[in-house]
Amino acid sequence: MTRLRRLRQSGALKLVFPRSHGPDAEVVLVNTAGGITGGDRFCLTIEMQARAQLTLTTQAAERAYHAQPGEDGRYRSQITVGPQAALRWLPQELILFEGSSLRRQLEISLAEGAQLLMVEPIVFGRVAMPEELRNIRFEDRIRVLRAGQPLYLDGLTLTGDATAHLAQAAVAEGAGALASVVFVAPEAERLLADVRAMLPRQGGASLIAPDVLVVRLLAADSYVLRQHLCPLLRRLSGRDLPISWRV
Repeated sequence: MTRLRRLRQSGALKLVFPRSHGPDAEVVLVNTAGGITGGDRFCLTIEMQARAQLTLTTQAAERAYHAQPGEDGRYRSQITVGPQAALRWLPQELILFEGSSLRRQLEISLAEGAQLLMVEPIVFGRVAMPEELRNIRFEDRIRVLRAGQPLYLDGLTLTGDATAHLAQAAVAEGAGALASVVFVAPEAERLLADVRAMLPRQGGASLIAPDVLVVRLLAADSYVLRQHLCPLLRRLSGRDLPISWRV
């Protein structure tokens, strides 16, 4: 059974450990500040040892709030996954607000034989309010390494009028939400056809290595995004999702 060995935390970023009777360790990430704004600095470091099994999610959607000119919020996550270990990285959505300025980095280092299911959903303003993003800065970088070598590199930068940029047919065709999924496991190639059959028109799946499946999914809003993501993540995971991910 996977259990916590050491924990050190300070500031607004907290880890909560629900009681679990299974072999996996479950972690809920909580930002007690309620969101991220200019000047905030968040750092998360996790080390998983050999054969460890970890599921990480968040208590609620993260929010990037309005920042003062010249200031930005920064959020950096570094995770090391040991040999034969498995990580399910399942945070809820990041919601970008008008005037937000956020620089975010996620780096996951996999040892040989390690497995990964990662999802990163982003919401470009809340449709029901309604909100438009006419002046934001968002820089997002994702790096997945295996044995020190790049396995998946992704970068997204939005500056200024994001709503107008996303409205372009060649960019997002007016989509209000985006999700990136990375699945690293021996069964990735076998699941490719099933995954493609589950995706809507604004989704695509590619096998970038025999055991690495990547999905990009666009949707009109966060609710539609979840309707497609939840069965997809359940199919890739082969088990139930955390309560926070049930529609």
